[in-house]
Amino acid sequence: MPILNPRVDIPRVLLSVLFLSIMIIACLWVVQPFILGFAWAGTVVIATWPLLLRLQQLLWGRRSLAVLVMTLLLTLLFVIPIALLVSSIVDNSGPVVNWATSGHMSLPEFNWLRNIPLVGDKLWQSWHSLLQSGGRALVAKVQPYIGTTTNWFVGQIAHVGSFVMHCFLMLAFSALLYWRGENVGMGFRHFAYRLAAQRGDAAVVLAGQAIRAVALGVVVTALVQGILGGIGLAICGIPYATLLTVVMILCCLVQIGPLLVLVPAIIWLYWTGDTTWGTVLLIWSAIVGMMDSVIRPVLIRMGADLPLILVLSGVIGGLIAFGMIGLFIGPVVLAVSYRLYVVWVNEAALPDEDPEELVEILEGHTPKSEETPH
Repeated sequence: MPILNPRVDIPRVLLSVLFLSIMIIACLWVVQPFILGFAWAGTVVIATWPLLLRLQQLLWGRRSLAVLVMTLLLTLLFVIPIALLVSSIVDNSGPVVNWATSGHMSLPEFNWLRNIPLVGDKLWQSWHSLLQSGGRALVAKVQPYIGTTTNWFVGQIAHVGSFVMHCFLMLAFSALLYWRGENVGMGFRHFAYRLAAQRGDAAVVLAGQAIRAVALGVVVTALVQGILGGIGLAICGIPYATLLTVVMILCCLVQIGPLLVLVPAIIWLYWTGDTTWGTVLLIWSAIVGMMDSVIRPVLIRMGADLPLILVLSGVIGGLIAFGMIGLFIGPVVLAVSYRLYVVWVNEAALPDEDPEELVEILEGHTPKSEETPH
């Protein structure tokens, strides 16, 4: 006698799924204020975990001392610079906005061009001919857009309070993750193994490699270039050096590079007649501008080899989606997804058939190689 399949209780299944969905949404709603801070902390801890283990060995195997030292290092790297930057932005944003919107902005005269041998007079005359033929009208047309753009950037600074809050959450979560990092990591691996067995466990390892690659190759490179560029600006006497250092770090994070700030600073030094410091800053800018081509590939290969377009898209998209914290979260999300996608695709072998032959087969034609000779 055939055994009938038990009847599927569809309402029970639907209600179970609905209950689980409500519980997941409720949990996410409760922890929503802490998600970005925890994600940032996870990125920092994964990237610096080898350093923690090294410190633990040097500090007589005491995890508590290693966690304390790492927390102090993170405070020095994030909290103190951010506090100084916020203070500098508050002090300097007013004069910048007033200058951009005052209506008295004009193109420079560049009288120092006359001192250039042979071609100096011609360059000066050509520049003043441009000014007389409409240069000032061009400035008048561009100025409203400059003022609007400046106001937009300053308006974004209003969200710096949220960024500071996430920064403190990052420090708190980082200390906890440093202290119980092995247990947390095993918990993620256990959950992934429960979902997809060995593939899930491998996915967690690949995600850690991608996070380390982004943190080392993008963030560290941007900080090194921005800080070194800022040191050069301060030594050469450029005003608002701290604020310009922030701009340089942001430019490096979005893969534009520090020259967007350094080149106008060099021009300003030559324009004001300080050719000595202008030359010094020119040489220093050439060194700083080329550092990313040496540092970034080495650091990225420590984690995983990632396409530059992926990192660029992650930085810009993260900035738009999450604000300043998205500079760190955006590329990490795309990098992890990319690594998992590549591994999943590579589980299958590459197709070795001729594409044209496959098209003919799909269209119902006989391939030329199988045609019988007449």
